Amino acid sequence: MLSKLPVLYSLQHCPYAMRARIAIFRSKQAVLIRAIKLNNKPPEMLALSTKGTVPMLVLSNGTVIEESLDIMLQVLKESDPDHLLTAQGQLPLIEIISIIEEFEQHFFVAVEAYKCAKRYQETNIVECRQACEVYLQKLEDRLSKHAFLTSEREGLLDIALMPFVRQFSKVERQWYQQSPYPKLRAWLNSYLQSPMFTKVMAKHELWVDGHRDILFGDIKK
Repeated sequence: MLSKLPVLYSLQHCPYAMRARIAIFRSKQAVLIRAIKLNNKPPEMLALSTKGTVPMLVLSNGTVIEESLDIMLQVLKESDPDHLLTAQGQLPLIEIISIIEEFEQHFFVAVEAYKCAKRYQETNIVECRQACEVYLQKLEDRLSKHAFLTSEREGLLDIALMPFVRQFSKVERQWYQQSPYPKLRAWLNSYLQSPMFTKVMAKHELWVDGHRDILFGDIKK
């Protein structure tokens, strides 16, 4: 029954919500997705969490998970058919999580500053971009050694960081297309052109408009 499925509160273009949806999709599990707008959050969501941020996953037993990385780990530990947590040759999971947390603390913040500099036509946009490039170079170096960020097979680090690299790439598109990160561009492009990405980025009716259950996931009939 649909009522027994976990519920994901999500925002279409939020990179944190995006990576949670990718992990759910890749785990081949089903959830009920509730699309929201930040300026009109459903009372049902706020009743579960005063934090009121997305993504938020409510498990069938009522447990609420409010951090995107925790959601990714939760669903992939339950079902990981593509071995994203244990791809042969990749770093131990604890080290991968440490790298993700480093990017969250520094790269993600730098990308936000870069976006703001572009939006408000600030004079420090080059400096903001260069702060991001420190981390882009780390990713380019990794991709110079193998096809994905930690090994020859896709892993957790790839899907955890991809939405934020995508966000960076959209700030100054022309500069990005000519940037000295060819392997990173090819890696990102392979995601953006994938059927998986199209499904993960599908637009859903807002929960507050209809309160209808919408099934989400790569579910095989």
